[in-house]
Amino acid sequence: MKRTYSPTDMIVLLIFACTYSIQQASAEGPHLATGIKIGEVTQDTAIVWTRLTRDDVRAGGDAPLPVVTYNDATPGESQTESRPRRAGRVPTVTFPNGTSIDTIEGAVPGTEGDVRVAYRTTDTTTWQYTPWESVDPASDFARQFTLSRLSPGTGYAIRVESRNLSGEAGASLSGSFRTAPDPADAARVLFTVTTGQRYPHQDAPEGGFRMYNAMLEMTPSFFVHTGDILYYDDLAKNEALAHWHWQRMYSLPTNVQFHRWVPSYFIKDDHDTWINDCWPTMSTTYMGDFTFAQGQEIFLEQVPMGEKTYRTIRWGEDLQIWLVEGRDFRSANTDPDGPDKTIWGEEQKAWFRRTVLDSDATFRVLISPMPIVGPDRSGKKDNHSNAVFAHEGNELRAFMAKQPNMFVICGDRHWQYISVDAETSLREYSCGPASDEHAGGWNQENVLPEHEYLNVTGGYLSVEVDRKAGKPFIAFRHHSVDGELYNEDIREGQ
Repeated sequence: MKRTYSPTDMIVLLIFACTYSIQQASAEGPHLATGIKIGEVTQDTAIVWTRLTRDDVRAGGDAPLPVVTYNDATPGESQTESRPRRAGRVPTVTFPNGTSIDTIEGAVPGTEGDVRVAYRTTDTTTWQYTPWESVDPASDFARQFTLSRLSPGTGYAIRVESRNLSGEAGASLSGSFRTAPDPADAARVLFTVTTGQRYPHQDAPEGGFRMYNAMLEMTPSFFVHTGDILYYDDLAKNEALAHWHWQRMYSLPTNVQFHRWVPSYFIKDDHDTWINDCWPTMSTTYMGDFTFAQGQEIFLEQVPMGEKTYRTIRWGEDLQIWLVEGRDFRSANTDPDGPDKTIWGEEQKAWFRRTVLDSDATFRVLISPMPIVGPDRSGKKDNHSNAVFAHEGNELRAFMAKQPNMFVICGDRHWQYISVDAETSLREYSCGPASDEHAGGWNQENVLPEHEYLNVTGGYLSVEVDRKAGKPFIAFRHHSVDGELYNEDIREGQ
């Protein structure tokens, strides 16, 4: 069937073609095929992530995938699909047709060399430069730079430059971002949120996800990925294959383009830490040589991140966001519920209460990798809306419901919703997954009393904070993967 391209698709394809020619300017490399990520933007700082690559393009879609078999496999079974993680299952990985970790589909091998970041305000022509730094082979040839002493509410242009070990120039890649406005500035802020980015469920013609094209057109102030950025479970059976998951996801054209121009905050969940519904002391042979601790370390290598994976950022007078950690500190899902069972851990909970109470922002928004309110499916046992974490869930819902103008945005669930907790009236907005093919897990006809909006679909959530006639408001809008408005909920500041 012939594909009809939207105007957005054509714009993004053109941008990608221009970028491709820039990267080709240095045929010998090093290259930047996995792009850049701009993250953790505050009023005066930002982190720029980049990685040097041996090649200027990823291994093509005609290259094979690794094959995983198990010690108890049934002849004829598919080995690359999600399968029950029975105790004692031990994987073996093979590379077909003479391939290797560097030549399987989507592979982007790293290479040694140096990188630096040039940056300037968009209203000047004078560049500032970070020192040249070598990439770290132990960190998959990545490097992160913290830009400091920036000005609030200011646009910055950046250019990541590379050179080989002989000092010869390699590829460069440009981008831009805007710092967070001063807390005294009643500035308009627009941000977008998604979850569930499964690689086989791509839907963009150029490779990647259509939602990035749609979000880019909205020129968001920032973007939040709530986790399940990728899915290790089936194929990441060692550390090298875990790195390959990041290489193939962030060499996709839509992903490379989006992250050049939109600053991001990343949260990890189970599938991009290790395995479905995992916790630190969980034991399984299903993941082979790949461990929970390695997953924690790789996440910090692959995204721009500060000292802690839980943090709060102020965006002007009317907005403050909280991003929380849901994997590192949790009790086992199988432990009996009670006051000692936790997802967040006592230190993070104390930080959350303290910083929320200290905030004078008009709107306070918790962005969680998992539901706090739900409802969720009755058989689930992994988040605060489930019965197995009811004690801590009740505690958090009661606290947040007492705070004026506080809302929850959650990821993890593969459908969009707005729900209102029956006990506390706390409102939760589920952003939905990155593509329609990844949507599911809930019956569209199963509209419960908690639901104000329910849509089993892919897409994203946008949130706008602004003022009308001097009065602050916050607008939560659910969108399709192409940016179509599905639902709108506008709340005025109290």
